[in-house]
Amino acid sequence: MMSKDYYKTLGVEKNASKEEIKKAYKKLAKKYHPDLNKDSNAAEKFKEISEAAAILGDNDKRAQYDQYGSESFKQGGGAQGFGGFDFSGFGTDFDDIFDHLGDIFGGGFGFSSSRGRSRTSRNRRGNDLRADVTVTLEEVHSGVKKKLKIKKKETCTECDGSGGSGQETCDMCRGSGRMTESRRTPFGIFQTTSTCRNCGGSGGVLRNVCDECEGTGTIKETKTLEIDIPEGIEEGSRLKLSGQGEAGYRGGNPGDLYVIVHIEPHEVFERHGDDVILEMPISIIQASLGAEIEIPTLDGKAKLKIPNGTQTGTVFKMKNKGLPYLHSYGKGDQLVRVVVKTPERLTKSQEKAMKELAEELGEEVEPQKGFFKKFF
Repeated sequence: MMSKDYYKTLGVEKNASKEEIKKAYKKLAKKYHPDLNKDSNAAEKFKEISEAAAILGDNDKRAQYDQYGSESFKQGGGAQGFGGFDFSGFGTDFDDIFDHLGDIFGGGFGFSSSRGRSRTSRNRRGNDLRADVTVTLEEVHSGVKKKLKIKKKETCTECDGSGGSGQETCDMCRGSGRMTESRRTPFGIFQTTSTCRNCGGSGGVLRNVCDECEGTGTIKETKTLEIDIPEGIEEGSRLKLSGQGEAGYRGGNPGDLYVIVHIEPHEVFERHGDDVILEMPISIIQASLGAEIEIPTLDGKAKLKIPNGTQTGTVFKMKNKGLPYLHSYGKGDQLVRVVVKTPERLTKSQEKAMKELAEELGEEVEPQKGFFKKFF
């Protein structure tokens, strides 16, 4: 029988490090695990990559394979139990690969070592939380403090987060916080690992349970937080408040709070990055003769000079009148787009004056008769 190419099976080079082998196995295990991949050949493929990882993940077996090939493991040659996926000879320095498989399969696939289980089950970290806050453009310009009310799990003050007193090792999981169950399939023996139902994953049970928190070490409370919104912040920005999420189980570290910032549309200004745009109406006289007009800005009122002969749609830049740069010095600009407004109603004297002006400018006042005849 031809020797198997374990390196090719995992898609790694012959000089691959143990870390590279571990990474390749995790990726393929997720892809071909029979509970996740329903293809008919997935189970056989999973068996092949597991066999390859078991050999290449052990220094002695890898050396034996490199010298004599996969045939050297037949008839008691050292790689026992592939049919049942027995990885007892994998080597303690490679156990972490199985700890990570719990993350890959959501804790439902049990190839983790007892060392890894006991390390991660105690004092579970609290959940991260999300909150949304809305600010005005003026508040973006100046920066602002916002108060935020959040209902979340806080450390129980009655037991100081311990959940009670008199902790003893859980009899059901023997302190690991995890329960492992084996099941036999046509492809071998699989183990499923889950949180211990008796101790909730803490590894211990309490003789005296706190009445206030019922042993969890946390209680639901509404807390008011003050959030610093920096000037120049953008729509959808995420602010992280470390340790302001939910309290952990029985003294575990708290989670974090993520605040998503939303900005209200402004009735006058339109934001473009750090610049703001303002559309400003001016009269036909101001556009024709020029003028100095008063303009609203986020800093207050300012003067803008309109030169004579300005056309509608002309954009003027007001330097440093925009929004502050986020976490930096300087500001954007304010862009003013002028719109020349034509008077809708004229008095007799105004109409006469306009006609006289038109004659002075040499413009036709009466409608151009026969205009369309030029095209037909």
